[in-house]
Amino acid sequence: MKVRVDPDRCQGHTLCAINAPAAFELSDVDGHATAVDGEVPAEQQEQVREAARSCPERAISLS
Repeated sequence: MKVRVDPDRCQGHTLCAINAPAAFELSDVDGHATAVDGEVPAEQQEQVREAARSCPERAISLS
């Protein structure tokens, strides 16, 4: 599974990092998220799915 955060949609709610802290980094400036690594390890996939579901801006895409 791959994860990507759309920088134009992310508003810095930080819910992704709360749900999957190993998969997302937050900007110190505005809290906007980026994926730590595009490829998600099997043991983190359910957390990343939950992060995508919890994003109010639907900025996280999985493939």
